[in-house]
Amino acid sequence: MKNKTYLRWGLTITLSACAILLFYNTFFQDGVLLLFMKKLLYILKPVIYGLALAYLLAPIVNFFDRHLSSCGKKNAHAGLVRSGSILLTWLLVALLIYVLMNILIPELVSSVRTLAANFENYYNTVYSWALRMMDDYPDASQWVLDRAGEYYKELDKLIKSIIPQAQQAVAVVTGGIWSVLMFFKDFLVGIIVSIYVLAMKETFALHSRKLLYSLTSETRYAGVLRGVAAVDRIFSGFVRGKLLDSLIIGILCFIGASIMKLPYAPLVSVIVGVTNIIPFFGPFLGAIPSAFLILLVDPLQCLYFIIFVLVLQQFDGNILGPKILGDSTGLSSFWVIVAILVGGGFAGILGMFLGVPVFACIYSGAKHLVQRRLVKKGAPDALFAPNVPLPIAEESSAETIEK
Repeated sequence: MKNKTYLRWGLTITLSACAILLFYNTFFQDGVLLLFMKKLLYILKPVIYGLALAYLLAPIVNFFDRHLSSCGKKNAHAGLVRSGSILLTWLLVALLIYVLMNILIPELVSSVRTLAANFENYYNTVYSWALRMMDDYPDASQWVLDRAGEYYKELDKLIKSIIPQAQQAVAVVTGGIWSVLMFFKDFLVGIIVSIYVLAMKETFALHSRKLLYSLTSETRYAGVLRGVAAVDRIFSGFVRGKLLDSLIIGILCFIGASIMKLPYAPLVSVIVGVTNIIPFFGPFLGAIPSAFLILLVDPLQCLYFIIFVLVLQQFDGNILGPKILGDSTGLSSFWVIVAILVGGGFAGILGMFLGVPVFACIYSGAKHLVQRRLVKKGAPDALFAPNVPLPIAEESSAETIEK
């Protein structure tokens, strides 16, 4: 009887191992599953764009819902109110885009043209600076020449690779134009998807809750809803708040740079506003290239710009940011830096932006689980306070007798 049991267990383990190996070889070793997921994500790009737009615009739609519903009977005009709210929301977005296109974009194009026209003068300026530094610091110049001699050996390989790289550049430019056209196509489809999602968001939420309740127990159902609410609170507070905060900082930078008549004010404001989306490192990433551009024109104005950016960032960090964001993530500065580095390593700029709310959700979930376990064990918070002696387990009577 025992032999049959062992045989059955051995056969089960062997077949399970073979099934796992077959599954791994089919879906992972040959990349079938990864290729399928990439293809699926590529197809669903418009849907992803639509969901992202709907999530960002949902508070504005809710705002118009509350104000329009107060003008009539809510139950009788619910569909009409929602349609009007969506229409007003997209009209507001279109107005914002129109203002940017007619005020900021022409100034930005003018700044880029001026930068391109003065590129040769800037090159000569940097070249003269380098020559003066090499004359003033001969040891540093010798070190630079030694390094240049090492890189000069690779010049022949570089020349031989210029033609293939030029061909690749042409292909990249052509593919880039096509990618831009495809992006606008997906974005337009995403706008349509977002309209449907905003119009039926309560229905989608209701069906999701029904599906969840049918698959889980009441306790787990309530726990999942609390978790989803916490994730939404973190993401909505950080993502929407950070985008609004960066928009305000970019506008304030443009106003201040225009008042001080700094060169390349529109371009510098766009750089500062966009990079401000990245927490912690964003202000530095935007201020350094902007200050260098102004330095090429006028060193004194560069100093004014640095002082202005420091004041602006202090205003953002101590007044505007806490007012808009509050404590949406609940992370300390250390974990924010870790989240930015890890997110940037996996997904670049987008990962640096989304890494903070994602890590905040993981941190919040882990904190909740740890707190639950501590409550089950009856461990008071005072037990983990500083300078509290560690608890010593009681020795058994047998061990005491032996000692």
